[in-house]
Amino acid sequence: MPKTDSMYMRIDPKLKASAEAVLSRLGLTPNDAINVFLNQVVLQRGLPFEIKIPPMTRAEAETIFFDKIREAEESFATEPSMTIDELEAKLGV
Repeated sequence: MPKTDSMYMRIDPKLKASAEAVLSRLGLTPNDAINVFLNQVVLQRGLPFEIKIPPMTRAEAETIFFDKIREAEESFATEPSMTIDELEAKLGV
């Protein structure tokens, strides 16, 4: 099939350079890769891969964990305390 149509896009220069380096090692040009991608979109009738949020880094998980610990500590400092008997009564145990 003759190639007679064009697509133009704006891409971050660093992303473009990184992708070109990977594609070059695979023996592909960016044009080849885009054609492969578009053919797969048609064949799969959608994106040819799953899109999801990447897992958290350890640093991100630690930040969330320690934020929750601080929230709990603040809660203990501001909320009235109860005895075991009061807690059981409140829970109906």
